[in-house]
Amino acid sequence: MSPNYNMNSSIPELSQRLDFAVEAARRAGELILSFYQRDDLHVDLKSDESPVTAADRGAEELIRQLVGETFPDDGVLGEEFEDKPAANGFRWILDPVDGTKSFVHGVPLFGTLIGVEHDGQMVAGVCRFPALNEVVYAATGQGTWWQTGGNEPRRAKVTDVAQLADALFCTTTITGWDTTGNRAAFDRLCDASRLVRGWSDCYGHILVATGRADVMVDPEMNAWDIAALIPIVQEAGGEFVDWAGNTTIDGGNGLSVNSMLKDEVLSLLKK
Repeated sequence: MSPNYNMNSSIPELSQRLDFAVEAARRAGELILSFYQRDDLHVDLKSDESPVTAADRGAEELIRQLVGETFPDDGVLGEEFEDKPAANGFRWILDPVDGTKSFVHGVPLFGTLIGVEHDGQMVAGVCRFPALNEVVYAATGQGTWWQTGGNEPRRAKVTDVAQLADALFCTTTITGWDTTGNRAAFDRLCDASRLVRGWSDCYGHILVATGRADVMVDPEMNAWDIAALIPIVQEAGGEFVDWAGNTTIDGGNGLSVNSMLKDEVLSLLKK
């Protein structure tokens, strides 16, 4: 649950929704782990050739059910099922298994993303890594908090690295840079960075929010990939923006970065 922390936000019931999201992610994680590393796991391919499993569908159904029972007027946008419009300005944006390719290969770096939007602004986010028993969460005015195992949550902050020559740069897939026509930008970032690693999907963005990496860049992202990350990275003192420098869930790409590195990264992406 979120720690006691004085809110600077006037958004109603935000702490209640954040606590609910942390618990919903925990329950979804339990369901996901019941499928993890099973020999009989069936993998389907969606129209875009991306994989989907019963864990993805079941976890989203569970979160949708919980939201519907507790906040029936809130909207829901998820990766696997149809959009439910909001009646009150709140919308939940869900990616039940971000990193399904990691999940189906038995790699523990997949996460459950739950974002809360209010009147078009992302105001809360949770990212839980079920196989790591690790969760990071944030809400406007409440900071970003990081909990591992049964330890007490601790405040998360981005690094203060000021130039790419000293930075750790992460990305999800080189294929995405090729298919979007941005391989040259990837090469420029690799050449400019001290260290490059493929710690992918939401895990790479959370590494930035918790100060374990400096830059995470994705050439292809959907709204449900992005939504929870915006408040998590912002409240940790960093920025989540698309390649045009805008904070949006609809940019189609994105990067998590500390403020001192943002302009240098964006300049290399735009050349």
